[in-house]
Amino acid sequence: MLSRIVPPDPAGETLHLTVPGSRASMSAGRITVVKGDERLASIPLERVSAVVVHGNVDLSGALLRELMWRGLPCVWCTGAGRVVGWTNGVKPPNGGARFRQFAASAEGRVDIAREFVVAKVANQATILRRFGGMPAVVKRLRSATRLASTATSTGQLFGIEGRAAAEYFAGFPGLLAPGVDAGVAESFPGRVGRGATDPLNIALNYGYGMLLSEVIRAVLACGLDPHAGVLHSSGRNKPALALDLMEEFRPPVVDSAILAAFNNGELGRLSFTHVLGGARLTQS
Repeated sequence: MLSRIVPPDPAGETLHLTVPGSRASMSAGRITVVKGDERLASIPLERVSAVVVHGNVDLSGALLRELMWRGLPCVWCTGAGRVVGWTNGVKPPNGGARFRQFAASAEGRVDIAREFVVAKVANQATILRRFGGMPAVVKRLRSATRLASTATSTGQLFGIEGRAAAEYFAGFPGLLAPGVDAGVAESFPGRVGRGATDPLNIALNYGYGMLLSEVIRAVLACGLDPHAGVLHSSGRNKPALALDLMEEFRPPVVDSAILAAFNNGELGRLSFTHVLGGARLTQS
């Protein structure tokens, strides 16, 4: 009988370090964040379950050592949200579960992979229905979930997921409220990952990067390996398990938040900057 995998401190909070040029260090059992002569924050280390670093933020060696000693993961991201690496202690929990994870990854567990794709496409249909209707597309996505539930290979699953994503993102600009700057929808070329220059894709990429960092943090906290997945390939050292697990959370966690931010006026064309050949959210 398999026991449930439990993180060492499920009630802890994730500390996000976001201010460029700031520095985080240890001081009397607290994480202190300063920039120049200004103290930005002071947080008891006991309240922290993980640290996520955004862009140009420095961490002291003593703080990194203490995080690893306590088994608290630290994830580094670029200013645009792309995960570039992480640290963790050498004694993660749930060693037996980690061996089973590697075995499942090597076997190619299509039954597990099916659940990721079915849940993702079902959630995409829910977002379309919640924000704009589009009943014909919703119906086709519901049909895609039924196809995915009987797929016999990852190749089939990727084909179903790809066609569903194409339909989903084709209608994505139509989910914006009438009051949103028309240029936001008009500049959307379809889903674009790295190198995107339009507001919707820039915001989605940042959100997906933050989601990936949270999933990696959770995977590490449970003592599992982010690389050994069952749907995505771990080739080129991709965090395959984290990418697998984040799939179903993309629509309800990121897509809905991005749409709501544009529709509520929290994000607009002036929320983005284009410098040095790149495009990203402004600091504010």
